[in-house]
Amino acid sequence: MKIACIIPSRYASTRLPGKPLRLIAGETLVHRVYERAVQAKLPDVVIVATDHEDIEKEVKSFGGHVMMTSVDHPTGTDRLAEVASHTPDYEIIVNVQGDEPLIDPDVIDRLAQDLIDHPELDMATVATPLHEDEYDDPSSVKVVVNQKGEALYFSRSLIPYPRHDFEVPALKHVGIYAYRRDFLLAYAKMAQTPLEKTESLEQLRALEMGYKIGVIEVKTQDIGIDTEEDLKKANEYFEKMGM
Repeated sequence: MKIACIIPSRYASTRLPGKPLRLIAGETLVHRVYERAVQAKLPDVVIVATDHEDIEKEVKSFGGHVMMTSVDHPTGTDRLAEVASHTPDYEIIVNVQGDEPLIDPDVIDRLAQDLIDHPELDMATVATPLHEDEYDDPSSVKVVVNQKGEALYFSRSLIPYPRHDFEVPALKHVGIYAYRRDFLLAYAKMAQTPLEKTESLEQLRALEMGYKIGVIEVKTQDIGIDTEEDLKKANEYFEKMGM
């Protein structure tokens, strides 16, 4: 079973324009993410999917694989599906966010392995322990899972609501996914669903349509780059670690 790891990398970030080409301790963000992704053992290839020639040029400069995609894609999933449509040999597609310079390569492997081990799953994603100061934060997306490790629901509200004490650990969703290729191509063509529109959470489309999402749990969350402050923190971390 062949596996592709794809990194959508969009130039026109609203909060941090040109984000993939911003420097972190001397290397571009897209290079940092690629360096981590190629350390995963299961993927047969890592591909950056971009809409901008400067990002394409940068990836080629460090010897990476890159594919140009349409500038009109509304979401990273659509960009991912375009690449998947041109790579029919890969049965599992792992989507690594292009702003996660410290993504754990083992998480990439665990996501792919979840689909290998559980043929009933259509996609898989990641959750980490939810901290108390995130309970009421709508930007911290929560997820609850069943006894088989499959997602029951995702919400910007606190779920499950602790009427008494939490009987299960509260979990925060982390936006990295693995898809079966055929499902990904079909998923990208599906119309938005009511719950997806209500919560503005794309993954609810799959649940509303009756598909199964596996959830693997990790202990820590990696640094995501969305703002100048995030970029500053990442630079400080990489310089401190001598990376």
